[in-house]
Amino acid sequence: MQKMAKPLGLRNKCGEGTSGAPALAGSCLADNRLNLDVYPDGCRRFLQLYKEQQGEVVQVEFLRLSSNDCLLDTTLGSLPHLKHLKSLVLKGGHARDEFGSCQHGSLTSLPSDFGNLRCLTHLDLSFNRLSTLPSCILHLPSLCVLLVSHNSLVTLPEDFGCLSKLTFFSAMKNQLKDLPRSIGELSMLQDLDLSENALELLPEEVGNLHNCTELDLSGNFLSSIPDSLANLKSLRRLHLHSNLLVTVPASLASLPNLSRLDLQNNCLRAIPAEIQALPFVRVRGNPLGETEPSPQAGNCKAAAAVCSAQLFPHSAQHGVDGFTVTSEGCRVVLACGIHFYFPPGAASHPLRISFRSLTPDPRWVKLRHHDVLLSRVLELQPHGVQFQQEVQIRMPYISPQTPHQHEVVVRTFSGQSWSDLRTRVKRNRKSKKCVAHCCVLHFSWFLVVSRLVQNECRVPAEGTLLFSSVDPNIKVIFPPGVTKEPRSVKLQVLPVSAEEIQEITANAECRASPLLCLSQDSTVDFLKPVKIQLPLPPGVTGLNLDRSRLHILHGDLEGQTWNDITSEVVLEFTHLYAVFEVTHFSWYWLWYTTKTYIGGIAKKVYERLRLYQVNFIALQRKKDPEQVLLQCVPKHKVDPVLKKLQDRYRGPEPSDMVEMFEGEQFFAAFERGITIDMDRPDCVDGRLSFIFYSHLKNMKEIYVTSPVDRKGQAVKGQVSFYRGAVPDSIPEDASRRRKGPDSLWLATLPIKLPQLKPRWDENPSPLYGFSFPPLNLGNAETGYLTQANLLSIARRVGADWQSIGLNLGLTYQQIERIGYNNREDLNKQILDMLFSWAQQNSEDPECVSRLITAMKESGRQDIADEVEAIIELGRQKYSESIRRLGLEQESSTEDSAIAMM
Repeated sequence: MQKMAKPLGLRNKCGEGTSGAPALAGSCLADNRLNLDVYPDGCRRFLQLYKEQQGEVVQVEFLRLSSNDCLLDTTLGSLPHLKHLKSLVLKGGHARDEFGSCQHGSLTSLPSDFGNLRCLTHLDLSFNRLSTLPSCILHLPSLCVLLVSHNSLVTLPEDFGCLSKLTFFSAMKNQLKDLPRSIGELSMLQDLDLSENALELLPEEVGNLHNCTELDLSGNFLSSIPDSLANLKSLRRLHLHSNLLVTVPASLASLPNLSRLDLQNNCLRAIPAEIQALPFVRVRGNPLGETEPSPQAGNCKAAAAVCSAQLFPHSAQHGVDGFTVTSEGCRVVLACGIHFYFPPGAASHPLRISFRSLTPDPRWVKLRHHDVLLSRVLELQPHGVQFQQEVQIRMPYISPQTPHQHEVVVRTFSGQSWSDLRTRVKRNRKSKKCVAHCCVLHFSWFLVVSRLVQNECRVPAEGTLLFSSVDPNIKVIFPPGVTKEPRSVKLQVLPVSAEEIQEITANAECRASPLLCLSQDSTVDFLKPVKIQLPLPPGVTGLNLDRSRLHILHGDLEGQTWNDITSEVVLEFTHLYAVFEVTHFSWYWLWYTTKTYIGGIAKKVYERLRLYQVNFIALQRKKDPEQVLLQCVPKHKVDPVLKKLQDRYRGPEPSDMVEMFEGEQFFAAFERGITIDMDRPDCVDGRLSFIFYSHLKNMKEIYVTSPVDRKGQAVKGQVSFYRGAVPDSIPEDASRRRKGPDSLWLATLPIKLPQLKPRWDENPSPLYGFSFPPLNLGNAETGYLTQANLLSIARRVGADWQSIGLNLGLTYQQIERIGYNNREDLNKQILDMLFSWAQQNSEDPECVSRLITAMKESGRQDIADEVEAIIELGRQKYSESIRRLGLEQESSTEDSAIAMM
């Protein structure tokens, strides 16, 4: 258990209050630890503490600061005076952009006297802007752990091997092209991570790292590896995936402790028989057996990670992976189906491209009216990087159901606003999959949307003609002299059928022409009237036209107000068309009705045209009723979805139909004796949060339990769906209807939990003969997995335990022994496997990430998601607890002071 932190400077050795600055009471010193990286102004706090309580601060042994802090340079000068410092963290990544992406810190060097920190054993400089390793680091005689990942290092010092006590070194995600020969002098090094760099060759001296147990060289440009790696007799895990390897030495098979060898996604056409015989080797993604070069060979490197991992805007590094591009160009295919083509010369030097897939959030994915989201958000880094030639991107998407009215485009975010790219669409006849093609010169965020078909033109002073490709009867005529400077004009049309109008208005006599949306890139009105031609509403011609029933409506750009401007314009009629003139652009709608007040009717119709009719379903897995699938499904998809799920799930009939807007938030709440089994980051006040997108899967699968004693009987509960806060873009009438005590309720479906079976964590010793010691995997800052969490995970594993065990690094012999010793009981086999691994790896800081990876590789994404949710919640709780330790009063005072400045 962690010791409670005590406020620095509140009490002296006798326990009496000091005269130290009370405003700094929130700066916590626990066991000589000073954690200031959780504060946006941590450096200012440190400098003030150092000035007012220097005697105590210089005794600090563990210090954490954010390198995103604007006062970092000033603070660095004081650090060499902390002679007792054992651990120093100066990481970036604490500041994030509007998409949740980590922003690197400002650290580019360290003071020359930094080498005076003779006691320093742990140094973390990750997520900064280091281009060279500061020379003062080589003068730290006690340094054991060094992290410089996510920087811009191109090389390491030639005398890097003088860090003789180094046991852990991570330089992942840099730009290292080679390694110094002195790296072989790091005789105590146990863990070396050089993944995602630009290494082409390894020095033979790497084979001198006789104590190395894990070596990660994935994501580089290695075409071969030295035979000397066979000398690493302590090596357990060797990661070589996503390189350019064409051969591997057979001598690797002789490594006595090796339990994982990853050769995936290379250029291997043949593998030595000794290597192939290893039960733990992974070779997927290689052109094995091919005699001719694969189209993806050369510099093309397949991405090893799956792009579709579940992400949350506040978890910036979750799910990030990447690949490297050289000046020779390449083709890259991600596991989620996204294709890239980098032509030769597109990148002037080797460039590391990072990618991730984000769950769209309406707070920053701004859809326009009648837009339909067809894909997740693809983020490509580094943001704003300029290529010498256009890079081709092909993004798969879900086919929309209104191809005539809509068109598919790739939309990108510039950092200020979203804009649409020129897009080509292709559909595979066999697979029926759709792909959107676009070309870009920079990387940022990309998504695929279906929008109303847009026609545009450049209007010169001589005038021009613009017509709709959706309805060629709709024309806009620009006369000569209409403008002095050329301007860009856009036209969109929303067709509305007579049946829709009659259904919404409940009036068979109401009819309307297509809705015309006009916009331009100038704020100045036209110098001459622009002539607009609209078709008469269905069933109306010049022969039967009653002019008193015809109305021209002018709408604002949000469709909130519709004004009748019939009396303000000159209307001309032909047998099929109505023609009128305007000097500025907006939305225009031609109606034919006996009603007098048309604006209210048009507003109601327009609102309904933006709504989707949906049903909710809540199904329980047949083999495990505590596993519940929740989904919001458009009405026309309900039957196909239920048919697909009926073999594995059972449950009540879908809910009654309700209406929702694209991008609207809603919640699922379990009630009447049923609760969610564990904390999740997507829970808000005990309710599960969803975002409705009509063409994406609004689905989550969770585990539920009951806090009441149900050993003797089943529990009959329910899940209810509620709307979130009313979106800003919802029309006023719809907003008024959503007020009141029951206005947010959408639907309720029953959930039944059967009589409780004995659980492994209830008196396990007499039940299974196991006694589990307390376990905490991970750490407080990154989130713990406790013994209770492992027991909950074990309940989900089932028959996959052997595959999971192998992917966790257990040997075949260990798996066979566990199976034999517990051959009569599957539950015992699972527990023995999981807790044996946990006890062996409890001191490993990466053990939790290894568990997540093993679950994914074993096809158990559901368990991987559960573990990630537990860890994410742990991070949040840790940060909240740090802030709560005496900070509320100080923070509010300081925030008020800042706000007044």
